[in-house]
Amino acid sequence: MRAWHFVGTHKPFERVEIPEPTAGPGKVVIDVKAAGLCHSDVGIMEDEKWLANMKELPVVPGHETAGVIGEVGEGVTDWKVGDKVAVTPMAEFMGYMVNGAWEDRAEVSVEALIPMPEGVSFAEAAAATDAGMTSVGALTTGGVEAGMKVGIIGFGGLGQIGARVAHLRGAKVYVAEINEKVWDRAREGGAVKVAKSISEFADDELDVIIDYAGFGVTTKEALDVVKWSGGGRVVQVGMGKLEATIDIYPLILGRKELVGSQGGSKEDILETMKYMASGDLTPVISEIDFEEIADGIQQLIDGTAEGRLVAKVAD
Repeated sequence: MRAWHFVGTHKPFERVEIPEPTAGPGKVVIDVKAAGLCHSDVGIMEDEKWLANMKELPVVPGHETAGVIGEVGEGVTDWKVGDKVAVTPMAEFMGYMVNGAWEDRAEVSVEALIPMPEGVSFAEAAAATDAGMTSVGALTTGGVEAGMKVGIIGFGGLGQIGARVAHLRGAKVYVAEINEKVWDRAREGGAVKVAKSISEFADDELDVIIDYAGFGVTTKEALDVVKWSGGGRVVQVGMGKLEATIDIYPLILGRKELVGSQGGSKEDILETMKYMASGDLTPVISEIDFEEIADGIQQLIDGTAEGRLVAKVAD
């Protein structure tokens, strides 16, 4: 079957043919319909630190998965062939410790399966499993709720979902995004203010800032801006760069918090898909063909991708 391999840092992904998997005990094989692309897929190509998260190479990347169960293994009773499912990547660290979704068929543990609600497309479901889970998971980590002032850094594949769900939770949303072309969309999604830098909201006493970009300076600026006098929290999600230099002065004197947020829970994915199914959340998703995954990765590197990139694997 078709697949893409990660073979090592500073090397391009390789389009390969590999044997089809079979469903082991407690597992199913999914006929993959949609597989997402993520900035962390760029990260594994560029930074050796990611190798610590991988069991062995080569590995099939892709941690955003949606499809149809094509085979069930021994002991599987709650799922059947034909069920439409999304997959939480957190169960087995899909695309790192085990083969991911950039393949025609993927073996998945039943603990990772999430039923797809009616009204959600395979592309949306795939995006919900990481872009949605990670975005909403960061809101959960930040304790975002109605009445809070929430800063969002980055209005890309993650930030667009985080900003919209924060608004749907009843928060006042402030978006920092350097690409002015998406400002109107941010406002349409509920943002009360939009600017190029989070620093422009220094006088707004933001309760929480979610950094979906993570380019070092964004982390520093978030800590400078989030409200003083205790309780101000910065949630770090983006991994544009794996190192940042921060100013300890506002962190200590302002009694601020800096916390990391990785992934999320099934509940975060379900919340994302609930809003998708209702039509309240319609993130921009750019669909590409399976054979165009390498080109999609280059779009992420160049910063030209619109919204979340999802590869169509099969009809």
